[in-house]
Amino acid sequence: MTASSASPVLRKLGASDLEVFPLALGGNVFGWTADEATSFAVLDAYTAAGGNFVDTADSYSAWVEGNQGGESETIIGKWLKARGNRDDVVVATKVSQHPAYQGLSAANIKAAADASLRRLDTDHIDLYYTHFDKPEVPVEEIIGALDELVRAGKVRHIAASNISAERLQESLDFSDREGLARYVALQPHYNLVSRDTYEGPLQDLASRTGLAAVPYFALASGFLTGKYRPGTTVDSARAGGAAKYLESERGQRVLVALDEIAEAHAAPVPAVALAWLAAQPTVTAPIASARTVEQLPALLAVADLTLTEEELQKLTRASA
Repeated sequence: MTASSASPVLRKLGASDLEVFPLALGGNVFGWTADEATSFAVLDAYTAAGGNFVDTADSYSAWVEGNQGGESETIIGKWLKARGNRDDVVVATKVSQHPAYQGLSAANIKAAADASLRRLDTDHIDLYYTHFDKPEVPVEEIIGALDELVRAGKVRHIAASNISAERLQESLDFSDREGLARYVALQPHYNLVSRDTYEGPLQDLASRTGLAAVPYFALASGFLTGKYRPGTTVDSARAGGAAKYLESERGQRVLVALDEIAEAHAAPVPAVALAWLAAQPTVTAPIASARTVEQLPALLAVADLTLTEEELQKLTRASA
């Protein structure tokens, strides 16, 4: 997909007023496996192709030696300022895991949001997720703090990631009862070879309540790109995570089905895996990251790829 391609139809994000590209660009690699210059180039190429949905977190990439957390937000903030395109980009970030801002107490949520705003060099966050739920904190405290951020204009919409169906229901019920800000999206771990976490109670709840799902690990740490095959070695920081899927019969079945469908469409394997995910009930935009500009076209191709019902069923059966 080139910069001159017609931009695909944007998708409405749940009950919010946000409209997003059918592929969210993951910012976890910015400041980790992609330096600032490369990150800028990836962001430029993504937006040139019509992309407008960038996903990060305040903790990215605290796991890298020498990093403190917030490196990804800082790079995105510098890029937004350099390009002058803040109003054209839906920026999603998260709270609870930054080394200096741990947890979901009301005080921490508000302090972490201010820190994210400073790093992003903006006055508002479009979509603010609780990164990992903290069951020891009452949902009333979490929603109350998030509602204050929305009322202050610092956050447009709120969302949840890594949360149980029970806690999610409790949160939605409290928001509805008190007339407070309500989650509009959910970020689950979900892909062709990891379906159990989301399919079932969480997906049913999202469907019933109109939540948009924005799945992370959409390509299973790179396994669903098709790069990982028996006997191959891939130079990637995620190689270990991806390689484990190769050892399962399920993983091998999925690769065979992906290859056949990709060939039929003359499409890249990653786009087929993302197209399956994008076609699942409640899913608005899978998240995938690219550490180089060269990796982007195979991901962006999902915007122009529609699988037949038969192809979707084939992948669903292979991944069962």
